[in-house]
Amino acid sequence: MERYKTFRDFYPYYLSEHDHKHTKLLHFIGTSIAIFFYVQFFMSFNFLFLLYSLLSGYGFAWVAHFFIEHNKPATFSYPLYSLIGDHVMFVEILTGKHRIF
Repeated sequence: MERYKTFRDFYPYYLSEHDHKHTKLLHFIGTSIAIFFYVQFFMSFNFLFLLYSLLSGYGFAWVAHFFIEHNKPATFSYPLYSLIGDHVMFVEILTGKHRIF
C-alpha cells in the first residue's frame, strides 16, 4: 500500500474504500453518534464520553467495512487521516456532495 504523506493525497484513497452507499450511511450514523458524545464530553468532562465516541464511530464504520465493503478499514494504517476523513465525509454528506439515500 502506498504511504500517504498528506491528507489531501490520502482522501481520494479514503473515498475509494467507501464505495457503497450503505458504507457511507453507517459511517454517517456512527459519526453522528460520536459527535453527540463529543458534545457530552465537553459539557461534563467525563472521559467515558470520549471512549463512547470512539466505540460508536469506529464500531459502525468497521461493521460497514467488514460486512459491506469487504475491505480493511483505513484506520488500521492511517488512524489520524481516517478520523479526519470520517468527519470530512460526514460534512460532505450533509452538504449533498455524497448521496446515501
